[in-house]
Amino acid sequence: MSEHCVILITAGSKEEADKISRGLVEDKLAFCVNTLPHIQSTYYWEDKIHTDTEFLLIVKTRKDHYDALETWVKINHSYEVPEIIALPIEQGLPAYLSGIDSWVTKKD
Repeated sequence: MSEHCVILITAGSKEEADKISRGLVEDKLAFCVNTLPHIQSTYYWEDKIHTDTEFLLIVKTRKDHYDALETWVKINHSYEVPEIIALPIEQGLPAYLSGIDSWVTKKD
């Protein structure tokens, strides 16, 4: 089973995306966060279909830090229910995965 994962998070502004990205890395909850600007999100919320421009964060971390990361994002995100979706990393360049492990240390 993979020890690493990619987490997708959306943010409503560049400022919020920057705050989340920097905070996750500074707090060692993520090794790297990529930000894709100006994505279009179409979604169903509160009995309506919405279309908004958002920023997509692609977070690389360890699975054993998911709960702490989720809690951090919920506290620091402006959305009532932020998108936080984890996908396993089944394979990756060993040196890159080692980089994740050296920054986001394994929980005992």
